[in-house]
Parts: sequence; structure tokens; C-alpha cells
Amino acid sequence: MLRLRDGVSRADTDTGIALLDENSGMYWNLNGTGALVLRTLLEDGGTQELAVRRLTGEYAVDSESARADVLALVEQLGSSGLVESEGGGRPG
Repeated sequence: MLRLRDGVSRADTDTGIALLDENSGMYWNLNGTGALVLRTLLEDGGTQELAVRRLTGEYAVDSESARADVLALVEQLGSSGLVESEGGGRPG
């Protein structure tokens, strides 16, 4: 399970989610699909596989593409230092 790192703020927007790293001042905007994945992983305690199922149920995307997109987003959020595993540390 993932969580936002301390010092990262989140705001839901009309088009997705905005994340602000309060330490660096950098912010990221996630579109609707990225927001769906992040909400699944953060709020629902969901797995990446649950995020894949939700993407394929909500959007016209096949499982393989959705799985690659979920993995890429998790890796990007982790390498940017925005999220960490529940136990601490970057996801992976």
C-alpha cells in the first residue's frame, strides 16, 4: 500500500489531482486516469492490480496497457519522492 510522503499535499481538481511537494515547491498535475490510479492506491488501500481493473472498467484500454501505465505512474511518483510504501521507502 502507498501513502503520500510527509510534506506532500494533495488537492482534488476538476480534471484530476494536484500534488505539491512542500519541501521543493514543485507540483504535479495528474489527469483523470492518474487520479483514479492514485485514489485506488491511497484511499482504497488498493493494489496495482485493482487499479488496472478500475482503469479497464472505466476507460477503453486493455489490461496490458493499463498495467504498464499503472506501473509507470507508481515508479514516477516514487522516483519523484511523492509517495512511499506504508512501511517507508520508495515503492518498487
